Amino acid sequence: MEELLGQVSNIGFPIALSIYLLVRLEGKLERLSESIIELSKTINSMNNSPK
Repeated sequence: MEELLGQVSNIGFPIALSIYLLVRLEGKLERLSESIIELSKTINSMNNSPK
């Protein structure tokens, strides 16, 4: 039983930490994608404006 609890703590913690970090990273990547799209639109509008 102690060996099982040791395995759960050794394996469960890294899994939980990985899931937590992936969820946080997903939100940041989504915001980064939105910023890149907005930047691209801004650059295109600057290039297409009359001089």
